This record gives sequence, structure tokens and C-alpha cells, in this order.
Amino acid sequence: MSDVKILSQETVFEGRVIKLRVDRLVDPSGNTITREIVVYPGAVTVVACPTPDSVLLVRQYRHATGKTLLELPAGGIETGEDPARAAIRELEEETGYRAGRVVERARFWTTPGFTSEYMYLYEALDLVETQTHPDEDEAIEIVRASRAEALQMIDDGRIEDAKSILGLLRVFSRP
Repeated sequence: MSDVKILSQETVFEGRVIKLRVDRLVDPSGNTITREIVVYPGAVTVVACPTPDSVLLVRQYRHATGKTLLELPAGGIETGEDPARAAIRELEEETGYRAGRVVERARFWTTPGFTSEYMYLYEALDLVETQTHPDEDEAIEIVRASRAEALQMIDDGRIEDAKSILGLLRVFSRP
């Protein structure tokens, strides 16, 4: 399946956060096809439990969905930034908790059909409460839920995004 020949790649849009690239390629069957790719540098998401039975979630408006979502803290990796450092930074910015250390629990492509975004999932440990430092375009409400409540929120549809579902199930399924 890796016998793909790239004929051309053209950036048709470059914004503050993403680029849109149009690729023309020859697939393994010999067909010439076009693919539109959203280029994103990568991101992190964090499961942070300030007590053994609670987890930190954030509620924020996500314009692409037209809804306010309940999610795990997450954010982009800055150019050249180590993903673990990005996880620590994003957690403190969004929740006001600093992790003494983070443990990587998974890595995954978010939507490989159309974006290059690769995400790192961390569990935050040794938490110390500080204060939030949200980006100027973020309006975030911090929500503390019990493990049981968070899992129920997945079951009843209050938590809908893939990174949060994956993160909660991955970390809470560990012994």
C-alpha cells in the first residue's frame, strides 16, 4: 500500500492554525487521484485526576460543531516543543493545575482520512494547583467529575469527542 507516487502538492490556504494542501497522486492501483489534506502540527490531550476519584474536564464552545463540548484539556504542540512539555503547559493554561510529571498513554492519528494531525495522550501525575492561563481566544469552564460520572457522560452523550472518550477509557481501564 505504500506504493503511492506523489505528483504534486499545493498549499491552497495557510491560516493561523492550519494549512490546506491539495495533493495529486497515483495510488497503488495506478489511478490518479486528488486528496485535500488539513495540515496541523500535532496536539496533546491530558487526563488529570486531582484526587483518586476525580478528573478534570473543560467545557468550551467549539465552532466547528456549533456546540459547547465537555472535553479533556488539550492543545497544540508549538514548533519544536516536546509533546510532554506541551501537555504540562496546556494542562496548567486550561485548568490551573501543574503536573509534576506526565506519562504517555497513547499516540494516535485524529482523523487520518483528511488531516495530518497526530495526538499524544498523557496522564498527568503529582498535580499542584496554580492558576489558569487560557489563550486570549479561549473561554473555558473547568468541570471536576468523578470517574463514574465521566464514564456515564460518555454513555449518555455528554462527552462526544474522540480524544476525550479515548483518553478516559484508556486511563480508567488501567489497573
